[in-house]
Amino acid sequence: MITALYLAHLNPVTNAHVEIIKELKKQADVVKVMPVVFKDEGREINSKSFPFNFETRKKMLESIFGDSIKITEDYAFLAPFKKYLPPLVRRKSWKLRKQILDGVEGDYFSYTGDKAEGYMLKMYRLRPKIGERKALSATSVKEKLYDAALKKKSTWKEDVPEEIVKIIEEEWKTVKEFANQEDQTTRIVGMKFPKEGYSK
Repeated sequence: MITALYLAHLNPVTNAHVEIIKELKKQADVVKVMPVVFKDEGREINSKSFPFNFETRKKMLESIFGDSIKITEDYAFLAPFKKYLPPLVRRKSWKLRKQILDGVEGDYFSYTGDKAEGYMLKMYRLRPKIGERKALSATSVKEKLYDAALKKKSTWKEDVPEEIVKIIEEEWKTVKEFANQEDQTTRIVGMKFPKEGYSK
């Protein structure tokens, strides 16, 4: 039994994410997809960089893959996020590693297309396989979504599957809410964290 672990923002799920998951399904018996979640006292923190909540991203993944992949909230950081750093020195980061590997039986590997993220996964001893970085990024798709919300020309619908276009349109209020806001994100050791809840 081989499990592929895919830890990613998936915010939103794009054509590139779908391609990666399809590739992982060929390489492993089980694909465990974990959209990253940031929480403060049980409340999920969303921002311009992380607009769609876990349930919406799960719905996006299920619209393409149904129950052929395992989607969990196991890649969850609880505020204050600074207590996870440096990795594997802090007790919270050991707990996170245990969450990520919850229910994993037999051999496993994690996947990333990002070298900095690969370094983090290596520190967490999650046996990373570093793939080729896809040209399409969720960040560029988010920018196109915000352009559309601000009535600018945008081609975002070309970058996500048709099923996910419908889900994003249902959640358009969320896109509009964050379109005019400033980005409240901090990058530490190749990881993005919301500024809210980073150091309470």
